[in-house]
Amino acid sequence: MKRYLIDKLKDWLMSPSRKPAVLRGARQVGKTWVVRELAKQTGKQLIELNLEKQRSLAIHFESNDPSTILLNLESALNQSIHPADSILFLDEIQAAPELFAKLRWFYEDMPELAVITAGSLLEFVLENHTFSMPVGRIQYFFIEPLGFEEFLLAKNETHLLSAIEKVTIEKPLNTSLHDKTNQLFKEFVIVGGMPEAVSTWIKTSSLEALAEVHNNLINTYQDDFTKYAGKLSITYLEEVLHAVPKLLTKKFVYSHVDSNARHENIKQALNLLLKARLCHKVQCVSANGIPVGAEVKSKIFKIILIDVGLVSTMLGLKLYQFNNVEDILVINKGALAEQVVGQLLRLLSPFYVEPTLHYWSRELANSNAEIDYLIQDNQRLIPIEVKAGVEGKLRSLHQFMNEKPWKLAIRFYAGPVQLDHIKSKTTTGDSNDYKLISLPFYLLGQVDKLLKYL
Repeated sequence: MKRYLIDKLKDWLMSPSRKPAVLRGARQVGKTWVVRELAKQTGKQLIELNLEKQRSLAIHFESNDPSTILLNLESALNQSIHPADSILFLDEIQAAPELFAKLRWFYEDMPELAVITAGSLLEFVLENHTFSMPVGRIQYFFIEPLGFEEFLLAKNETHLLSAIEKVTIEKPLNTSLHDKTNQLFKEFVIVGGMPEAVSTWIKTSSLEALAEVHNNLINTYQDDFTKYAGKLSITYLEEVLHAVPKLLTKKFVYSHVDSNARHENIKQALNLLLKARLCHKVQCVSANGIPVGAEVKSKIFKIILIDVGLVSTMLGLKLYQFNNVEDILVINKGALAEQVVGQLLRLLSPFYVEPTLHYWSRELANSNAEIDYLIQDNQRLIPIEVKAGVEGKLRSLHQFMNEKPWKLAIRFYAGPVQLDHIKSKTTTGDSNDYKLISLPFYLLGQVDKLLKYL
């Protein structure tokens, strides 16, 4: 498989001002594989220490002198280490969190050695650390499940991907390629972007093998609960994890998970799952100005899961249930569509920025309205609707555009690329004009490029 993060890490590796890299992401998104592949592609010697399996190796880092640390490691591992030609990889560093403080000395005293750290439950360490964090001396990289473009590369659809990357509003894919790409996107919704699931699907094309991988991943996550649940009952974590697919598209209400449980217990369970990056919050905002995260309504939010393939499995969906890609908008009342759009929107952020998601909602008597997502494009906010309907069914969008100062909106759906000039009326009878760009789901990863011309 090809991961775009590897290209960014190659740039990092060649940078004269390189800092130790910290890979952040949920378990099984491919952190370890990416580092091994980076070493393989660049010809670097990989010194890989799994501190969860080899906890005793942490003793060799007692010194603050990187040269002494390397001498210790050479003796322990019985191999020579040449700093300029090596990558020191501290995997599962959350098992020895005190080693974070040592990154400062590698940055200051041995910059020629590339150092990468990663950990499945790293977020818990970073939030409640008791050691000295090397602030300003480390570089974060955030890694998510594969995006649709990476899925196409895994399927060796390089020419189709090249065509997708050349799409403009004026020159979309022809009907045949549009249909083919829609079919592949439908496949992506069932397979998802977890590396093991994608690899298994490419090798076997077996829905049974795919379901086995997805269920094993879910069980792996649940096995991890004991590591960070503390005094909280694991039952609450399991309840929240399995409730999220059923509550997609809805404002998250604790009592909807378990009406008999204390809200504080469900809230704590959700926060733990968010920290483990198994779930992501979609925060409600007022959307009056930039940045998009301004005027957050902290108590109003939605939740999506880490991966659409896991959602499909947890909902019991199969590929044959989709006659066409438009069914994604119908099955489970559009929950799958909102999940996959949110998941792919997270990939629009640079690798060094922690992804966030936002939406807009207004709850008034006889006047409810909601915009599925909001993104920021330079100095403007852009509302995103996940809809199959035509203009007449975009009531919430009309209301939003009437109330807010923005003049461009996006609709993701199964149809072709389309640019419409919408003329609508405000509640006071005034006219309000805005542009609506309708894009097929498969162009989600190209949004930044397309917006440059609008």
